[in-house]
Amino acid sequence: MPSNLPRFPARLRLLPLLAVLPLLSGCGLVVLDPAGDVARQQGDLIILSTVLMLLIIVPVMALTVFFAWRYRAANKEATYKPDWDHSTQLELVIWSAPLLIIICLGAVTWVATHLLDPYRPLARTGPGQAIAAGVQPLEVNVVALDWKWLFIYPEQGIATVNELAVPVNRPIRFRISASSVMNSFYIPALAGQIYAMPGMETKLHGVFDKTGTFDGFSANYSGAGFSNMRFAAKSLPPADFAKWVAGVKASREGDLDRRAYLTLEKPSEKEPVRHFAAVDPDLFDAVVNMCVEPGKMCMHDMMSIDARGGAGIAGIQNVRSVTYDKFAARGTGSLANWSVRYVAALCSQQMKSADRPDAKPVNPAPLKGEGLTVPSAAPERTALNSPSRSHTS
Repeated sequence: MPSNLPRFPARLRLLPLLAVLPLLSGCGLVVLDPAGDVARQQGDLIILSTVLMLLIIVPVMALTVFFAWRYRAANKEATYKPDWDHSTQLELVIWSAPLLIIICLGAVTWVATHLLDPYRPLARTGPGQAIAAGVQPLEVNVVALDWKWLFIYPEQGIATVNELAVPVNRPIRFRISASSVMNSFYIPALAGQIYAMPGMETKLHGVFDKTGTFDGFSANYSGAGFSNMRFAAKSLPPADFAKWVAGVKASREGDLDRRAYLTLEKPSEKEPVRHFAAVDPDLFDAVVNMCVEPGKMCMHDMMSIDARGGAGIAGIQNVRSVTYDKFAARGTGSLANWSVRYVAALCSQQMKSADRPDAKPVNPAPLKGEGLTVPSAAPERTALNSPSRSHTS
């Protein structure tokens, strides 16, 4: 080494290692030390799977070092067999051990997949603590917005933004959806993550068996405000939960009706915690069926009409222009000049042509469509298709 290079004191040589410590400050063991029975079982599954795999990995790594040292070129006492190529006993050991590990992993995974199914109602709140027959889970409707979380409590008739509070030791039943792009609803201390998708409803069951405040967030990238799409999940004693509900009902934010939801739905970042003293009881179902806008046909109605053969001629002009729906997707942003439409709800208003706002109401009497009997599949014979008709020139 050149003598002109600077030499650092021995006590300063550990500074590069200390500089790495801030990078580890975000690491936590909440997945392996959660506050919910479901998450705890999932953590145990991770540990068990890791141990089973290490039963193969550790011996292989150890034997690799042993063989490299045992049969090094300098070791003249090692057995030298250049023509050796097969050992039945060794082959049995090499293949039987991984096969047994795979069988164990498969059995454990199959059982845990059914026991920890997020759609499956809980049977216990902890080891040996079965749920009583009369206990009903707390239902919480979750909507992933851009970029915030909306929580609706049907039983309490309230709603919150970026704050979830539940009573400890009471099962929770989440109904989860989204307004635009896909997100992933995840509270590591409670249960595993599950996707929130527009036009669909997913479910998740969980329970807190410890009180405290825990982190919840989206685990699926969804745009510019994704990194701030976080919320506080509070596990409260029943009495404190009742006080929290009373405080939300006394909030001055007002009610969350459909008009307020359409305003809240617009993209925003770093949204503060908000409370709504009352909520439209049909709002979540309208979000799932993508028909919050007044006069817009719900998906379940559209599917029902399609199952019966469609709306026929009556549905050709049954469309309306979208004034606002989603950011840079259907009616705003770069597509502001694009003529985008949605199907209007039948019987909600008189049908008019979307291209002619001044058109007169359509007379539905001569139209064939939804609600009418389906014509017979066998065509009637007429003078035009009768085989006995004579052709003359």
